[in-house]
Amino acid sequence: MPEPEKNSRTTGQRASGAATQRLRVRRELAAAATELFATKGYEATTVDEIAAAAGVARRTFFRHFRSKEEAIFPDHDDTLVRAQAVLEAAPAHEHPLDTVCRGIKEVMKMYAASPKGSVERYKLTREVPALREREIASVARYERLFTRYLLGHFDEEAHRDGVSGYDEPLLAEVAASAVVTAHNHVLRRWLRSGAEGDVMTQLDHAFAIVRRTFGTGFGAHRPAGEQPAASVTRRDEVLVTVARTDAPLGEIMSTIERALSRD
Repeated sequence: MPEPEKNSRTTGQRASGAATQRLRVRRELAAAATELFATKGYEATTVDEIAAAAGVARRTFFRHFRSKEEAIFPDHDDTLVRAQAVLEAAPAHEHPLDTVCRGIKEVMKMYAASPKGSVERYKLTREVPALREREIASVARYERLFTRYLLGHFDEEAHRDGVSGYDEPLLAEVAASAVVTAHNHVLRRWLRSGAEGDVMTQLDHAFAIVRRTFGTGFGAHRPAGEQPAASVTRRDEVLVTVARTDAPLGEIMSTIERALSRD
């Protein structure tokens, strides 16, 4: 009789293989759609032509996509799952806004994995309203995910000005939108340049600006008795900083900045 552990491993391997095959077919369909849209035009291209160019049947196309405009965005579903996994696995001490920034980096990794294809897709979305609308719908899914996460980590005591319960959804949505907007600004600039330059460094710079502007009001869920990443004590004109050795540098700097801003 097969051992349970072996059966579990076999089942996992089959699931992984099926997922890999699914993504491969989706990407082949996306490549075919992108090429046809670019050469023949979006309106003139049919689903049957996309399926034929990818070497699959029409019914296979509709197992993966609901419409032809959806076909040039093959990775967003899986990327959204990866972004959510980043949120769920966040360290207890990490600032929630930093977690959200790490989450949306999964989107940038998706584009950066295929620079040429990403540039071609960007050009198409600028020219075809239906594709642009599909892209906007994809962006909205990330914003909703990040808004829910930030709302669950709101901490009134961490907010300098104090907010009411009515303001928390607003602040969470604004902060999530700021992260997504910063990401999209960097992404569009990178794509317009032909995907030249270190886009991840550019993204980190944009996130630092967002963190300084929207970082207050959210507190990480720390286990009972755990100390904050950093604390600042003022002694006359001297600031004394105490920080954990594993504390993120960005969180330490934010703590110092908040202390200085209280002058």
